[in-house]
Amino acid sequence: VQLQASGGGLVQLGGSLRLSCVASGSIFSISVMGWYRQAPGKQRELVASMSRSGSINYVDSVKGRFTISRDNAKNTVYLQSDSLKPEDTAVYYCHAAVQKHYIDTYHNYWGQGTQVTVSS
Repeated sequence: VQLQASGGGLVQLGGSLRLSCVASGSIFSISVMGWYRQAPGKQRELVASMSRSGSINYVDSVKGRFTISRDNAKNTVYLQSDSLKPEDTAVYYCHAAVQKHYIDTYHNYWGQGTQVTVSS
């Protein structure tokens, strides 16, 4: 299973970015998909997650500014990031809990990370 993230970049204060992450390979089912981020010198934190049924969680600092969505048919998760702030600067990693076979348990997979930089 591979997760390929895209959409990061450099944006000014108040700007927007849309991150995408596609899961491919031997996939029977994906339960949770989401986005984490890690800023220099800080621990990786959950930004947003979404279950297959549509339950969503956001870290408090992005509520009202970021929107997570997913396309289950395409095994893809998106993160629309608006009103970006310098403190949003980090490497963003996508995550998926994947079941490879119907008798298998779910395992965690990570994308390679995409840099988001917000300038003031």
